[in-house]
Amino acid sequence: MTTRGLGIGPLAAAIGVCCLSVPAWAQGDAAASSAPKLDSGDISWMLTSSALVLFMTLPGLALFYSGLVRRKNVLGTMAQSFAMAVLITLQWYVLGYSLSFHEGIGCGGLDWAFFRGFDPSCATPDPASAANAGYQYAGTIPLQLHMVYQLMFAIITPGLICGAFAERMKFSAMAVFTLLWATLVYDPLAHWVWGKGGWLRAGDSAAIVEALDFAGGTVVHISSGVSALVCALYLGKRRGFPTEPMPPHNLTYSFIGAAMLWVGWFGFNAGSAVASNGLAVSAFVATHFATAAAAAGWAGAEWIHRGKPSVLGGISGAVAGLVAITPASGFVTPGAAILIGLAGGVVCFFACTLVKNAFGYDDSLDAFGVHGVGGTVGAILTGVFAWKAVNSAGLDGLLHGNAMQLFNQVAAVATTILLAAVVTYILLLLVDKTIGLRVSEPEEIEGLDLSQHGEVGYNL
Repeated sequence: MTTRGLGIGPLAAAIGVCCLSVPAWAQGDAAASSAPKLDSGDISWMLTSSALVLFMTLPGLALFYSGLVRRKNVLGTMAQSFAMAVLITLQWYVLGYSLSFHEGIGCGGLDWAFFRGFDPSCATPDPASAANAGYQYAGTIPLQLHMVYQLMFAIITPGLICGAFAERMKFSAMAVFTLLWATLVYDPLAHWVWGKGGWLRAGDSAAIVEALDFAGGTVVHISSGVSALVCALYLGKRRGFPTEPMPPHNLTYSFIGAAMLWVGWFGFNAGSAVASNGLAVSAFVATHFATAAAAAGWAGAEWIHRGKPSVLGGISGAVAGLVAITPASGFVTPGAAILIGLAGGVVCFFACTLVKNAFGYDDSLDAFGVHGVGGTVGAILTGVFAWKAVNSAGLDGLLHGNAMQLFNQVAAVATTILLAAVVTYILLLLVDKTIGLRVSEPEEIEGLDLSQHGEVGYNL
């Protein structure tokens, strides 16, 4: 009996320990399976999207804008887009990404300045992703990939502003102004809307207003468009405007640039799903259908108003549609996207013609009329058409029983306008009083190509 007891006791104890250990093993396996892991498909899509968004600036925006200016300013206009890729990239490394996306109230602080805390091997997922909504951060890509994708947004946004002061701002002033603007307008706003602890971020406990902005209606387009208007008003009109004709010197450039923007925008909007998944597909489809509707809307309004649909009107309408659908692209159905695009195309047409002519301001390339107005239309209509059936991480809009969301969108638009307008004016005043903003009259007559860069775009 004793011998049997001695034999069974250890065996029973061993079995008991094993039985007690099973839940622990199961928990460990469950924890391991639920932990974020790198996904090669998501990484591939986000690398592609990053390249597509850079493609929007270089060469897309460079060609689109440079074709719209006069011959003597073609290189100077291209140089501004190129400069954004250079200057903002370096600013992003030093402090831009940290201010935008590190956790914080108001702004992200400097803990990620110079990319401190990044995994140099890029072999682990974004460590900050677990507590963030899937459409803003992702747990399946390295932090460096999220960083470089967001960098491409930061590059194109101040580049859009350049369209308002085309043909009359000094290159040196443009460089200083855009660096300051990126740091004091874009970075805080990106944090408010997309960063953890953001004041305008849906689903964040720190949010004052739960606004929806899938890919940058407020952060990119309203901020740049409003700042563009402030720039146009502060600098004043180009010499000879509006009495002298100033037609685009090469609409072929602009057509090619607009087509590149359309293609690149799929990385802009569908890439904002931060994964190769169904949400990316939904945003891709919404983007394409809205753009087509906007081009038709602008061309149709122009046809009725002027008797002919111009190529410039068609491509301008397409860009307006891309802008309008940006904040809504991850929250709406294709049918809603068509309505948003149609509204964006028609409203932007009248903003760039009747409204601009009535007030007489010289927004050279209609940066405000397309991006400021189009972004506002899109942001507000997001509050009408957003549907959680499309994106469970979002919120329903007015048509789906949440009237409050429309108010939230308007509040976010107003906040963005206020920040962009006030800070832009202060920065322009500062740069103007130190190094000067505008080229001299002889330099403007000569053209920016020669006066600012000592070369010409055409030798014929």
